[in-house]
Amino acid sequence: MSIKLFFLRFFTWWNGANLNTLFHTHRHGELVGHDEFGNAYYRTKGGVIDPALGFERRWVIYNGVSEASMTPPGWNGWLHHTVDLAPSEETYTPREWEMPHIGNPTGTPAAIRPKGSTLRRGQRQATGGDYQAWTPT
Repeated sequence: MSIKLFFLRFFTWWNGANLNTLFHTHRHGELVGHDEFGNAYYRTKGGVIDPALGFERRWVIYNGVSEASMTPPGWNGWLHHTVDLAPSEETYTPREWEMPHIGNPTGTPAAIRPKGSTLRRGQRQATGGDYQAWTPT
């Protein structure tokens, strides 16, 4: 581990897991699987039910910056106990019309700017002419 990565993990939580999280995961975590973004998903070893919560603990260690929108739908459902089987334990094939998951691009150069957005480049679309501004009487 490089010295920069060590200090990032020691002092920050948004650049992946910090040292305490990695230590806890090493002692108490059981790897369930990885997603297409390289995120690692864990649960308590042996599926032990946490008496304070009433269910097993599940967590993710992000590959890079901790960004929750980088969790694909299948893994998000597993993390939030919506489904019991993790995507790595089931045989799911996406339909041909399903698009691949992308993280939230808001605030990045790849942000989605629909037609009519003031931030979109080029000529704006003309208004439909069906709008009448309200004026007080």
